[in-house]
Amino acid sequence: MNIPSKFDTIVVGAGPAGCASAYLLAKAGFKVLVLERGRGVGSKELWGGKAYAQPLRDVWPELDKEAPIHRWVSKERFSLVWGERALTIEYKLGRKVAFTTYLTELVNWMARKAENAGALIVDEVRVEEIVVKDGKVLGVKSGDDIVYADAVIDAEGVNRLLLEKLGLVDKLSPDHVALGVKEVLSLDPKLIEERFMLNRNEGLAWFVAGDITLGLPGGGFIYTMRDSISIGLVLPIGPAARAAEKGLLKEHVSSLVEAFRLHPYFRSFWREADVIEYGGRMTIEAGLKLMPRKLYMNGLLVVGDAAGFLVNTGYTIRGVDTAVISGKLAAEALIDAFNNGGPTEENLKSYEEKVKKSYIYSELKNHSGIGDVMSDPFFFQKIPQVAVKAASKLFEADYEEPKLIRSFLNAAKEENISLLKTIYKLGRVAGKL
Repeated sequence: MNIPSKFDTIVVGAGPAGCASAYLLAKAGFKVLVLERGRGVGSKELWGGKAYAQPLRDVWPELDKEAPIHRWVSKERFSLVWGERALTIEYKLGRKVAFTTYLTELVNWMARKAENAGALIVDEVRVEEIVVKDGKVLGVKSGDDIVYADAVIDAEGVNRLLLEKLGLVDKLSPDHVALGVKEVLSLDPKLIEERFMLNRNEGLAWFVAGDITLGLPGGGFIYTMRDSISIGLVLPIGPAARAAEKGLLKEHVSSLVEAFRLHPYFRSFWREADVIEYGGRMTIEAGLKLMPRKLYMNGLLVVGDAAGFLVNTGYTIRGVDTAVISGKLAAEALIDAFNNGGPTEENLKSYEEKVKKSYIYSELKNHSGIGDVMSDPFFFQKIPQVAVKAASKLFEADYEEPKLIRSFLNAAKEENISLLKTIYKLGRVAGKL
């Protein structure tokens, strides 16, 4: 690899968690190496498009002035869709909480901050093994090369092959991950603002559930960037695979995304737009169930997606901010350890303690039941179906309009859905959200 053979810390993966750790450690004077498998930092990064700002400001106070922010999210929308009909609610935010951007751009900015602080970042390096001797992590191996370090931070992401080899995690289960697929549509900024009713620099985050996933668990997303719109679908792999085996899912996921883009309700928002990008990646679906048995060992800390720190609340997804904060906590734990005898297992135990006291863990714990919701087709088929049909009875009546509750009762009856079952399931969801 033509780099020095010894560092204070090696970070595996140049995503948000890895860059945050590298930046803070380098800033504190540590000799830091970041190894990235992709060709260019950020080349493997793909997401919907919304990041929560305040946790990132905790690491980079200059975020608002320097980061590649496309638009501040001023509107949150949620739609239930069935056929050509849609029932939509919208919330207008009162302050700047989250922003949209391309993750590639954001991670590149984070990486430059780490490099400017003194970290060395090398791409196109596949780390094949975390080297351990007598229970102590000594460094990493790539091909025939071994680079040594006093400590290693594993920020390898959701596909945790290195941690599997160490026995800290089991192989990924299809029920623990989802497939996210998206298209990026290029469109003039003025048209974006006109069609989504946004002011300059304002953005929109829009979540969609219903038959855009053929009634299977999962949903769609829409994010407005500066001069483009990101749209896509997320499908939990386990339920989708079982549906395919039963012949219920016959289409490739790319066809579902295309149908979403061409849906009569949505396509007017991006008519005349050009598809300029298409991509997909695995994402965490199981929260706490994906956490390693330990987040630390003698000379090792685990951060970001590798630690299972993506939070799905059922109405929004937080991953970049939780990754960054985990990287921050890891850097703090390492600095403390180096100042108190070295990165021993006993000293690094404080990292897991910091995580469990942080909002990351409380959010994962508070929303741990959402996995049951996300795997139940009832919420993605029957609920949208009844809600949209009830709305049609309210707003498409030629003469007499039913009372609100009667419209839902009649819709449920026509779809042969038990009202008691619906109330029970919605009550369970309310408790888990």
